[in-house]
Formats: sequence, C-alpha cells, structure tokens
Amino acid sequence: MSEEVRRVFDAIEALEKIADPLERAKALGQVLKALPDKNKSLKAARQQAVAELMARPNASLRSVGAELEISFSTVQDIMKGYSGSGSKRPKKAAEE
Repeated sequence: MSEEVRRVFDAIEALEKIADPLERAKALGQVLKALPDKNKSLKAARQQAVAELMARPNASLRSVGAELEISFSTVQDIMKGYSGSGSKRPKKAAEE
C-alpha cells in the first residue's frame, strides 16, 4: 500500500475514533455526503492514468493489467469508463 493510500485510510480510521458521538456522526456524515462526487473524480483520474499507461509504446491491455495486478478485461473496462457489474454496460445492437 502506498504512503498516500495509507494516509487516506488512517484519516478514515481517525474519524471512526472521534470520542464524542455527536462530532463523530457529523464528521462521518460530511464524508459520506461528499463520497459520491469523490468517487466520480477518482474514477476519472484512474481512467486518465490507465489511458496514459496504454499510450506508452508497446503497451497492451495484458501488459498494463499485469503491471496494475488486475485482469486485462478490467483494464479494458476502465478505458471504456465501465464500472460495476456487467448488467450496467450498454447492450450490443441486435443483428438484423
């Protein structure tokens, strides 16, 4: 785990340990309220980082996936902006 990631989790743990229940509830509520927007920006930042990795010479879905320790299909999903289950992905057009 990187130092930056550890600091984020340390901060979350600190919120959970606030002694005063009123202050703890308020602080946790503020974080929970802001998380949906932060999730969107984090996903966009990850998508940009993966796009930069894919733009390198000789990069492939498999090579980038190996570096990130995720499957090539997850790299592909990130590049396409997919998240969550496959049920939320756009359906392929039916062939006529």
